[in-house]
Amino acid sequence: MVSYPENYRYSKEHEWIAVDGDTGTVGITHYAQEQLGDVVYVELPEVGESFAAMEIFGTIESVKTASDLYIPVAGEITEVNSDVINHPEIVNQSPHEKGWMVKIKIKNPAELDQLMTAEEYQKYIESL
Repeated sequence: MVSYPENYRYSKEHEWIAVDGDTGTVGITHYAQEQLGDVVYVELPEVGESFAAMEIFGTIESVKTASDLYIPVAGEITEVNSDVINHPEIVNQSPHEKGWMVKIKIKNPAELDQLMTAEEYQKYIESL
């Protein structure tokens, strides 16, 4: 069984966020990349764009399907992982580390409380 990083928070749309100060690193979970299959394309926003919590911030495509990416909390994009744009397979190989999508300056840290802990997320995906 995959262990989900304890210090991350998770959304029901299968995104994770790792918080460091007022910066959040966002990616998709191991479960999400497994459901997608081989990722072949990732579309991400530009640095400086702002999003509300749970707003679509990009698209991820696999050989099976295309899915929207939802930002877990409101904020402004401060960095985009160009590695996943140029080598989308990284998302399959390392969804919780190297396969991160964007970094954001978190607008409202209280929104993190709406997200699941690793334990809650594990129970959530087991119920699907």
